[in-house]
Amino acid sequence: MSRRHHYRRRVVAASDLDMTTFLNLMVVLVPFLLITAVFSRIAIVELTLPSSNSGGASSEPTFRVEVIVRDEGLEISNGRMVIASIPKQDDAYDLDMLSTLMLSLKRDHPDANAASVLLEPEIEYDHLIQVMDVVRSVDITGDANSDGETEGEARTTRMALFADISIGDAP
Repeated sequence: MSRRHHYRRRVVAASDLDMTTFLNLMVVLVPFLLITAVFSRIAIVELTLPSSNSGGASSEPTFRVEVIVRDEGLEISNGRMVIASIPKQDDAYDLDMLSTLMLSLKRDHPDANAASVLLEPEIEYDHLIQVMDVVRSVDITGDANSDGETEGEARTTRMALFADISIGDAP
């Protein structure tokens, strides 16, 4: 006595999907995303990373600035010895003093373009970017009376210092 169960197959009629709500969402969302994409700009920092197969001493520059960002302050060296130490002022890095020192180093070595920014492990990323900006360029303010401007007006120009920046861990 075998019973055979016959299950009825349910016939599901193909129903039409209502796409108007989805299309309304897309009509609003796509232009919004396109408009906001135009206003968001990403700043790219160009870095020159040292290669592992760099040749002998002939390819090395004669002078290379190293800025070591430590928890106590900043150290500027030439790779062999410390040139200057800048302690923190009121728990903040003295970037104005660093800018002055970078400008004097650039005046002493006008052909040098390479610099390294070395960080201790606990240093925040924001400090790295601020130090890199100071090492890369400086704003110089001077009198601009040769262009027909009145006396006393100052003109600010940006001067490139050490544009080829490498980053790494502090020794």
